[in-house]
Amino acid sequence: MGKGHKDKVAVITGAANGIGQAFAKRLAEDGVHIAVADLADGRDTVKLVEAAGRNALAVVCDVSKEDSVAAMTKQVQAKFGHVDIVVNCAGIFPQADFATMTFADWRKVLSINLDGTFLVTAAFMPGMRARKWGRVVNMASSTFGSVTTGFAHYVASKGGIIGFTRGLAGDVAADGVTVNAIAPGLTRSPGTLARKPRPGFATMDDEFAAVATLQAIKRVEVADDLVGALSFLTSDDAAFMTGQTLNVDGGRVRS
Repeated sequence: MGKGHKDKVAVITGAANGIGQAFAKRLAEDGVHIAVADLADGRDTVKLVEAAGRNALAVVCDVSKEDSVAAMTKQVQAKFGHVDIVVNCAGIFPQADFATMTFADWRKVLSINLDGTFLVTAAFMPGMRARKWGRVVNMASSTFGSVTTGFAHYVASKGGIIGFTRGLAGDVAADGVTVNAIAPGLTRSPGTLARKPRPGFATMDDEFAAVATLQAIKRVEVADDLVGALSFLTSDDAAFMTGQTLNVDGGRVRS
């Protein structure tokens, strides 16, 4: 069991599947109760959490909408009474050439990835500060340190998340709350499998294989590669670490 995790409560956005679901399963195994906040149906994740002996709640939530986040917060508070850990995993990563990118395209990515991270964190921060213990873990991306094409809006949103992580860390440190980020590489998940491969690749499997060759560890990243970092960052062992972004990408990006 992770150090200091027992009977804590975590809200994980985007936890109906993929990386968020893997995070929920690991924290539940560490002893954490889980609230799943996602537009998709979170019942499968609830079953995984309950199978680990923890309590779970699935709430439909659009993280880019203030009223939706407020309603989700109310449901979570009613079920659990408080929240100790916020994991902002909800995000989208459409590809768009800059020449054809519209302001609506830009705003959609920024609203979900960056505004959503702000809104969910802000909703639960007062309670964490009042109890003098809290953990916020945000999702950055190795694309922020990589050469990419077609992702100007996405990389901008992830750069904003890194900046938010660094800026907020100083504001809440005196109250025992840490704020860190994890930067994964291209990870095999339902979300990445559902999108079209980048130009030059026939399938997503071809793109996964090509990205793996850029890493020191030359295999395709999967969600379970990220759960150890999350377990550490949300534990008491990481109490003296804040404002940091951990690259968990097989050694592709160095910082």
